[in-house]
Amino acid sequence: MKLKVLTASLLIACSTLYAQTVEVKDAWVRATVPGQKGTGACMNITAKDGAKLVGASSPVAGVVEVHEMKMDGDIMRMRAVPVLELPAGQTVQLKPGGYHVMLMELKQGLPKDSTVPLTLRLQDAQGVETRMEVSVPVSTTAPGAKAAGKAAEHGAHQH
Repeated sequence: MKLKVLTASLLIACSTLYAQTVEVKDAWVRATVPGQKGTGACMNITAKDGAKLVGASSPVAGVVEVHEMKMDGDIMRMRAVPVLELPAGQTVQLKPGGYHVMLMELKQGLPKDSTVPLTLRLQDAQGVETRMEVSVPVSTTAPGAKAAGKAAEHGAHQH
């Protein structure tokens, strides 16, 4: 019994240590309107030692997938990707029009200024999978977009 407890404790400690080598910044989920069944989550992910994003989940959605939007001729297409590489030390942007986390079959509306719990499934170079819990704010625009917009408006005024 002691061996099982020790093993479980080591696994928890290792997954916590690994999760600390992956950083998520500027995360946000696009707010929904009544009846909307899907939305996207965007963020910047940096994996210090390299990793793979192999999935995600959230209690607010029946289905959560990592998606890519890409031009195919003159048509923008969206498709699920089973794995998103996170090269060592490089920030990977998940953003509208590119890679993003798609929340589908929403179980509730996601109003502006609420938060969404999101679990990211990560895999290291040895294939060890860990989970990272993130509380993501719901907004109508990306973080910093409002401030940049107001600064741009102010810059247009003549003084």
